Amino acid sequence: MAKHTAKSLRSSVVYSVYVRNHSEEGSFRTVERDLGRIRSLGVDMIWLLPVHPIGMAERKGGLGSPYANQDYREINPELGTLEDFKSLVGAIHEHGMKCIIDVVYNHTSPDSVLVKEHPEFFYRTPDGKLGNKAGDWADIVDLDYNCPELWDYQIETLKGWAGIVDGFRCDVAPLLPLAFWERAVNEVREVNPGCLWLAESIEPDFIMHLRSLGLTGLSDAETLQAFDACYDYDVYPYYSGYLAGEMTLASYVEKMNAQEYLYPDNYIKLRFLENHDRPRAKSLIPDEQSLINWTAFLYFQKGMTLIYGGQETANTVCPDLFDKDTVSWDTGTDLSWLFAALYPVKQKAIMSEGICHLRAVEEEDIVAGTYTWGSRKLAGVFSLKGRQAEVDTGLPDGSYQSLIDGSEVTVYGGGKLFCAGRPVIIEQV
Repeated sequence: MAKHTAKSLRSSVVYSVYVRNHSEEGSFRTVERDLGRIRSLGVDMIWLLPVHPIGMAERKGGLGSPYANQDYREINPELGTLEDFKSLVGAIHEHGMKCIIDVVYNHTSPDSVLVKEHPEFFYRTPDGKLGNKAGDWADIVDLDYNCPELWDYQIETLKGWAGIVDGFRCDVAPLLPLAFWERAVNEVREVNPGCLWLAESIEPDFIMHLRSLGLTGLSDAETLQAFDACYDYDVYPYYSGYLAGEMTLASYVEKMNAQEYLYPDNYIKLRFLENHDRPRAKSLIPDEQSLINWTAFLYFQKGMTLIYGGQETANTVCPDLFDKDTVSWDTGTDLSWLFAALYPVKQKAIMSEGICHLRAVEEEDIVAGTYTWGSRKLAGVFSLKGRQAEVDTGLPDGSYQSLIDGSEVTVYGGGKLFCAGRPVIIEQV
C-alpha cells in the first residue's frame, strides 16, 4: 500500500464524466455549467475520461475511443481548447472539488505522435510490426516499457499535467511494471505533493491470462504499493455473478469481508455498481426499490464511491465509447436525493477508520453490515430485492434515527430490527 495514503480518502465520492457524451455539445464548457448540480449530489472529485486527441488510424466507430490516444501532451480539440480545459479545472476547484484525468499509458493509437517520433518506444510482434500483447484492441498499439527513455517521457508528461490537475486515474495500470509506477509517483510528488493515484486494476481472470502469456499482470496487492486506490474488480465477478443468479449472496459478501484481512490497514478500494466499461446498474437492477437498496449499500461499502455520470438518473445504456451517445438526463427517474442523503453518512469518521463486517441473509437477499471503531458502531441493512424481514444488527436495543431519511428505527429483542424493504443505516455513538 502506498504508505502516505490516508484512510480519510475512503470518504471521497468520485463522479466520472465522459465529456463527449455528457451533453449534446460534448464540451468542457458544458461540463463546467453542470458543476453546481454535480456538487449538490455530494461529490468530492471529478474524474474526466481521456481528454487528449484521438487517433485516426484503425479508428473504431465514427469518433473513435478516447482510449486510443494520439498525443499525451495535447487536448482533444473536439472537447475544447487548453484554455477551456484549464477553466473547467479551475471551476471544479471553485466548487470545492478536485479533478483527476485519465492516463492511458499501456498503449497509443497507431498514428500517435510517439509512433512517428519515437518508434523505439513500441512493442513489436514476432514479425516486427506494431501490435498489442493481449486483448482484441485493434485500434491501439502497445508501448514497450523495456525502453528506459519511454519512462522519462511518460513521467515528464505526468509532471506537466500534475501542475494543473489533482491526480490521475491510470488505465489498465497492472499491465505496466510496478517499478515504473513507483518512480512516477515519487517524481510527480515533487510537483504536486498531494497528487492522487487511482489504478484501474483488473479482474482475476485477466491477471492470470496475462501471466500465462509471460506478461506483466500486477495483483491488487502489488498495485497498491504505488497507488492510493484501485478498482474493486477482485470482487466484481461475484457482484455480477450474484445478479445473474450464478453465485450466492454469501459468496459475494465473504469475498468483500476477505479484503479486510488480505490488504493493509489503509487499503482503499473504488466501489461501484457501474462504470464506463461495465453495464449500467439500472440495466442489471431494473426494480427501483432494489436499486435504491443497492445504491445505499454501495455507499456503505468501505472505500471510495464512484458515480458514473447518468447513474443518478438511472440510465440503462452505457454510452458508446466510439460514437456520440448522449446521457439521458430525463429518464423519468431521479435518484439525486438518495446520493445527496448518503453523502453525509459517507463523511462519518467511522466509515474511514472502522472495521467493516458484512453478513448475508441468504433466504431474503438482505445484506447486514457493521462498522466497529472503538466503542462506536454503525449498522446497515440493505434489502437487495426489496423484501421484508427481521434482521440482527449487533446494536443495543433502543430507538435510533435512520441516517438516510431521518425516520425512527427501533432495535428490539436483542439487537433486531424489522426491515420493511428500504435501506437503513443507524449509528451507536
